Amino acid sequence: MSRKQVHLAAHFPGVNNTTVWTDPRSGSQIDFASFTHLARTAERGKLDFFFLAEGLRLRELKGRIHDLDVVGRPESLTVLSALAAVTHRLGLAGTVNATFNEPYELARRLSTLDHLSGGRAAWNVVTTSDAFTGENFRRGGFLDRADRYERAAEFVRLSRELWDSWQPDAVLGDQAAGRFLGQDDAIGTVRHRGAHFSVEGRFTLPRGPQGHPVVIQAGDSGEGREFAAAHADVIFTGHGSLEDGKRFYADVKGRLARYGRQPHQLKIMPGVTFALGDTEEEAAENAAAIRRRQVGPQTAIAFLEQVWGRDMSAYDPEGPLPDLEPDLSDGVSQGRVAIKDRAAVAAKWRALAEEKGLSIRELVIEVTGRQTFIGTPRTVARMIDEHVQAGAADGFILVPHLTPGGLDEFVDRVVPLLQERGAFRADYTGTTLREHLELA
Repeated sequence: MSRKQVHLAAHFPGVNNTTVWTDPRSGSQIDFASFTHLARTAERGKLDFFFLAEGLRLRELKGRIHDLDVVGRPESLTVLSALAAVTHRLGLAGTVNATFNEPYELARRLSTLDHLSGGRAAWNVVTTSDAFTGENFRRGGFLDRADRYERAAEFVRLSRELWDSWQPDAVLGDQAAGRFLGQDDAIGTVRHRGAHFSVEGRFTLPRGPQGHPVVIQAGDSGEGREFAAAHADVIFTGHGSLEDGKRFYADVKGRLARYGRQPHQLKIMPGVTFALGDTEEEAAENAAAIRRRQVGPQTAIAFLEQVWGRDMSAYDPEGPLPDLEPDLSDGVSQGRVAIKDRAAVAAKWRALAEEKGLSIRELVIEVTGRQTFIGTPRTVARMIDEHVQAGAADGFILVPHLTPGGLDEFVDRVVPLLQERGAFRADYTGTTLREHLELA
């Protein structure tokens, strides 16, 4: 049985509470040089793709812009189109919201990127029913949770219909005959009448080099898993541990058959972090230091306020949790994914703090995200390979804590060891992202 190959991608870390922007090595979040550095590092490491997130509104805390969160994030496809000119093989994946865009226009933009890059475009499909974000689009939260996935599914189906509307031989370019296009039926008219969209006309571009841009879906809900099984080529998840990963992997892959799909047609790639050291002890120390810098005093209080729904700025982040019950009304945070059952979360946090004698800041460090892979480069390479061989993932999307140089050490020290294990490519063997991901 041949060894499964690890798929790797790089997430560009924007300004948020996991990016250590105060580090002297941290650079601009919006200067093109930062995007170029990370993308070229990813390509030097032969990674599958470079991944950009999206922020459609500045998030707020207590009615004010939360300056430790996502700010200054440019529009994804514009950045990726520029990166197409300074990279050669690296896939270019952008997050674009299916709730606040239209299929015809977005299909054109993605197809354009696919042509400009020689077949390296990918679309991370996200949705929202958040009225706060929707205020920028005059739509508010008009879509219920179930409806937003219904709209997204129709959006993807229509986009693929548009990409398929030009036959492979539509462009003749016959200079002798003076005929550029084939018969009229080689460019079909798309006639779509659906619950959310109505389109009638011919698409403006021929099929891209990889047929369809790669479709990525990020989500963990039941609706999200089902959407990925039906429509996605890649699913971006948060399951980094081996056992959680195996359960998620088996669940999502098991849903594919009812859509006539095979397990290899959907790649499962959790988002993960890492901390390296020359020894296991040094790696653990580095991981702890990163977490302390990620969760500074202001961030610790901000996390507490999101759960408690109150202004907690009067409390010492290095002191104990206050003897105060959460306010379960509207809360104080806008633009974030809502925390379900904040009363239960608060009770769980309090019990943990009492059990371990944790301060507010120590508690937040304990309960929020942490480095997935910690160890020497050889240990991290082994763990990544083991996750893939054990059926916990097809690969990982790496989320460094520094912009733009946070991926450098991984590419220089871990990638060669994965190659040595025979689990990762020594060089690109194809030119399109679909070829990198072993997708038809």
